[in-house]
Amino acid sequence: MKAFLLAAGFGTRLKPLTDITPKCMVPIAGQPLLFWWFQLLERHGVTEVLINTHYLFGQVRQYINYYNKKGKLYVHEFYEPVLLGSGGTVAANKNFVSKEESFLICYADNLTDINISSMIELHSSHDGILTMALFHTNSPKQCGIAQVDKNRKIVEFIEKPQNPTSNLANAGIYVARKEIFDFFPNRKFIDFGNDILPQLIGKMYGWEIQDYLIDIGTLENYQKAKSDWSSKEII
Repeated sequence: MKAFLLAAGFGTRLKPLTDITPKCMVPIAGQPLLFWWFQLLERHGVTEVLINTHYLFGQVRQYINYYNKKGKLYVHEFYEPVLLGSGGTVAANKNFVSKEESFLICYADNLTDINISSMIELHSSHDGILTMALFHTNSPKQCGIAQVDKNRKIVEFIEKPQNPTSNLANAGIYVARKEIFDFFPNRKFIDFGNDILPQLIGKMYGWEIQDYLIDIGTLENYQKAKSDWSSKEII
C-alpha cells in the first residue's frame, strides 16, 4: 500500500520552536516526528509514502535522503512553492496512486501508534469511498465532527460546528479508494474538511481509535507528547 503524509505546515502555534525547525521535524524521544510516522507506516505494510514540503523544506529533504538509505519504506518528496491544501497535494499527485485500489492519507500533525492494519481491515469490509479515523474530543467546536450510525457509516460531518451533535472528531487519517478523485473540485487549492468530506456523507465510514493519539500543534501538547513517548521503544 502507498500513503500520502501531509507535513508542509508552518507550525505557527509551536513558535519559537518552529522558527528554525519545521513542525514535522521537531524532536520526540530523540527522533524527529517524521521518524515515528515512517516507522508506523512500515510496520503496517506501507511500501512508499509521498510527503509534501514547503516551510524550511531543506531540513525535511535532508532527512528524507538519510532515511531512504536505511529504511524499508521509500519516501518521495513533493515540494510545494505555494501550499495546495490537504486535498490539493493529493490531487496534484494522483499518478502516485494510479495503480492502487486504496491508499492512506495522513496528517503529520499527530503523534500516534494507531493500528493502521485494523483500520484497513474495516475499510476492506465495506464498499464506501473513504474510512476516517475518529477520536473522542473534549473540544468539538474546534474539530471536524462526525456522526455515525450503527453500521459505522458517517451520516453527518461538519467542520468546526457551532452546535456539535457528537464528540467524534476527525483524526486526519484516512483510507481512501481511488474513486475519491471523482469528488475533487477542479482547482489547485483543495481542503479535505471543507471541499471533499461533506460530499462523501453516506459514502464513508468511521473507525474509532483505541490507541495513542495527540495533536502536537501546541507547545503544551508537544511537551506532553515528549513525556508520553520518552520510553517508547524504537523498532
